[in-house]
Amino acid sequence: MLQVKHLLAEKGRNIASIHPDAPVLDAIKLMAQRQIGALLVIQDGKLVGIISERDYARGIVLKGRSSATTPVAEIMQDSPITVGPEDTIDHCMRLCTNERVRYLPVIEQANTIGVVSLGDLVKAVISEQSEQIEQLQRYIAG
Repeated sequence: MLQVKHLLAEKGRNIASIHPDAPVLDAIKLMAQRQIGALLVIQDGKLVGIISERDYARGIVLKGRSSATTPVAEIMQDSPITVGPEDTIDHCMRLCTNERVRYLPVIEQANTIGVVSLGDLVKAVISEQSEQIEQLQRYIAG
């Protein structure tokens, strides 16, 4: 069964992060530059939250606030749902669905080692299913 560690081995452990005191505008610029939808919020080497484009839309745009003066800490999701490298892709998919989140930071021994997105999970499931279909077709063909 496919696990988070397999996804991280394939996609890498690159973590895009920002400090909670940084202005939201910096977070949005970094997300645009990296072409990603969320950043981990790290303070003193510890994961303290996550900020996504959804948080920006709801916390800044809809409330008419300034992204240049509002700190990330004011709109981030604190205490994000996390997973470990041994967790299965199925477990992560259920978490994303049930908790209505799109990004799961990966924690190992209190260290943040990566992040998986709902897109990463869907891609992994499709790939795994394609392999199973190919194996079944080969088996049937003899």
